[in-house]
Amino acid sequence: MRTLSSLVILLAFGCQVPLALADDASVTITSPADGAKLGRTAQTKINYEVMPGPKGDHTHLYVDDKEVGVLRQLKGSHMLESLASGKHEICIKIVNKGHTPIGVQQCIKVNVE
Repeated sequence: MRTLSSLVILLAFGCQVPLALADDASVTITSPADGAKLGRTAQTKINYEVMPGPKGDHTHLYVDDKEVGVLRQLKGSHMLESLASGKHEICIKIVNKGHTPIGVQQCIKVNVE
């Protein structure tokens, strides 16, 4: 009987782990790197990967707190227009269907020379 109880507990726990992992949401900006120096005349390509989790639907892209794009792919890239010289913050935020951020994001800082 003890073996059967242990087996039931292990199976129950084993079934819960993938569900818990599936609930995780994340954003990863793969390039440019945080702190990168960029040329002023060149367009900037943002490469990213997203796991929206159960509360997220898609992502929004921000430059200096201004929304500049909607990203619907889980993995991809987006070209930004040329940025003015100086320091900039680029963020990708997961949002729900109502376009409200769910609190999961990644931001990087770049310096345009």
